[in-house]
Amino acid sequence: MEGYFITFEGGEGSGKSSILKSVEQKLVKSGYDVLATREPGGIEIAEKIREIILNPEHTAMDPRTEALLYAAARRQHLTEKVLPALNEGKIVLCDRFVDSSLAYQGFARELGIDEVFTVNQFAIQDLMPDRTLFFDIKPNKGLARIEANNDRERNRLDLENIRFHEHVYEAYQLLVSKFPERIHVINADQSFEEVESDTVNHIVNDLKKHVKEGENS
Repeated sequence: MEGYFITFEGGEGSGKSSILKSVEQKLVKSGYDVLATREPGGIEIAEKIREIILNPEHTAMDPRTEALLYAAARRQHLTEKVLPALNEGKIVLCDRFVDSSLAYQGFARELGIDEVFTVNQFAIQDLMPDRTLFFDIKPNKGLARIEANNDRERNRLDLENIRFHEHVYEAYQLLVSKFPERIHVINADQSFEEVESDTVNHIVNDLKKHVKEGENS
């Protein structure tokens, strides 16, 4: 089977990172060859860039600097980890990808979705996910989850005001309507078990279709 690239997207506190880890385990148990990774990060260089971007002390960071750092981390992660895995036929589950930049820097930071996408096209060379899952939960509920979770890392984006996170949520709604064939919405305002079940079922159905298409091509 050819590699299949699935990205997990959502606002702060949507639960996508925890769901991704659980889904990875379930897919591996079902016999799938899976690589789970994250952005920014996933490899040494990108993890160092992540530390710079998300450091709560770096409040002076310019929005364009932020956007460029995300794109730089994305490029290195893609060439060093994601592309080799896809070329080996693996299913790649990635916590955030280009849609995060479009939502956070393009819309919420007001740099322009098209402008940020242009920067990222240079970084990704037009490689887009086969499937994107958007974990949909209202910002106030997501942030309340973060407040209640003492084990979660607190980063610079968590410190933004509620209006910023509402802009991020609005941006994701725009992206869902713009790319309905790629982005599938998961109701994240459910129990962990329900979100996990919805996610696994959708991915498995997607992979079955992917295999069929490969056999018929």
